[in-house]
Amino acid sequence: MPEHRGLFSLMAATLIVVSPVAYASQVSRETDIVHLRLGERILVDDGSCPAGEIKEVAGTKLTPAGVVRARKCIPRIRLKR
Repeated sequence: MPEHRGLFSLMAATLIVVSPVAYASQVSRETDIVHLRLGERILVDDGSCPAGEIKEVAGTKLTPAGVVRARKCIPRIRLKR
């Protein structure tokens, strides 16, 4: 039985590390993002992107200084009514 516990723990840890992080939030300024985690994506509605787009800030790489941020403009997703 102990070997099953080790396998289960390994599988659970793998799922936690590999699982994608959904869009957790939207902020109005990039300075409002205090702690960005690796793989996390936050939408920033600061008006810096063209009409119909919004800035996406993502934690892309872990360095000794912290998480490196990548910024790009992506299309806004609108709900159909």
